[in-house]
Amino acid sequence: MHFNLPELIKSLGYFGVWGIIFAESGLLIGFFLPGDSLLFTAGFVASQNLLNIWVLIFGAFVCAVLGDNVGYFTGHKFGRKLFSQDDSWLFRKKHIVKTQDFYEKHGKKTIVLARFVPIVRTFAPIVAGIGAMHYRSFMSYNLVGGFVWTFGITLLGFFLGKTLPAEQLDKYLLPIIGLIIVVSLLPSIIHVILENRANK
Repeated sequence: MHFNLPELIKSLGYFGVWGIIFAESGLLIGFFLPGDSLLFTAGFVASQNLLNIWVLIFGAFVCAVLGDNVGYFTGHKFGRKLFSQDDSWLFRKKHIVKTQDFYEKHGKKTIVLARFVPIVRTFAPIVAGIGAMHYRSFMSYNLVGGFVWTFGITLLGFFLGKTLPAEQLDKYLLPIIGLIIVVSLLPSIIHVILENRANK
């Protein structure tokens, strides 16, 4: 079956895109969702006048911020229990530990930087809620991170779609999405390689 992200976005519409952004930002089960490539492609689809770019971005921003809030309060209320929970196909304690390491390295700005790192993006607000960050500080970084991520990546897709000739859109879209996925996964891959070397 051929997976066509632009067609999927057209089918999902605004609420489908917003729902995925919310889930990836705030729900434990959302860590595998394609936030970066989804926002970029949604912006690309909007450049073809199939979605309103400002409605799309504003909704994505609100859902990203709300999602992180859900993650924060999940961590605040249930955080310690997550460490005693058994691993399942939906939950791996190593994701929490990895995010804690990221947090220790980057401090409060983790909430902004994590927006651009898959998996860490989902677990960063949970770790903040466990006790690493005061809520007012968290909310400030959450607003900045949500704004930069949703506006930046979606507008990148939008303006690129506007600059490419219409007859070449299909030719370039898939390679660009592939590149975004690779770039977004690169920090995680480098982390795993360095971690393996350190353990040898």
